Amino acid sequence: MKFIDSHGRLFGKVSLLDLGAAIIIVMVAAAIFVWPGTGSGSLAQVAVNTQSVEVDTIVRGLSVRDPAQFIEMLKADGKTKIIIRNQPYGEVEIKNVQDVPRLVEVPQPDGSVIALPDPRTEAIYSVNLIVTLAGKAQMTDDGIVFGNNKVKIGTPIELEGKTYNFNSSTIDVRVLD
Repeated sequence: MKFIDSHGRLFGKVSLLDLGAAIIIVMVAAAIFVWPGTGSGSLAQVAVNTQSVEVDTIVRGLSVRDPAQFIEMLKADGKTKIIIRNQPYGEVEIKNVQDVPRLVEVPQPDGSVIALPDPRTEAIYSVNLIVTLAGKAQMTDDGIVFGNNKVKIGTPIELEGKTYNFNSSTIDVRVLD
């Protein structure tokens, strides 16, 4: 009796192609269920360097009913959630909130220009802020990374709390450690 007949069957009963496919399926199932992973993560995560950083963001023209009370609330909360490029990062510390006065350039009779506080009544409901955020970030060759997002000057960051959600723009990044 021949091991393989003219139709490619083993002992005239099992096709070699079917046998090969069954062996591959068993090997894949074993690889998935018996050895689901090796170690606790990828090698790229093993050597992650995290450091404390501060990020200054600027908020322009935020409409608020009572700007002074809003600034005090931000300072009292001390933490905010941030969203970078539509990816939630988590909570960071609000280190400082600085009010930036709204000024208007006023030409003078002698041809010079001076900056004076904005006299418009609607300006009392609008505020410009510099918000300093502090937290831990990964250090890479390209700069700092919050979550999976690089943060550099110009990066938009969305701040979210219980009663607010607004956008800001990064104006400074400092590594503290």
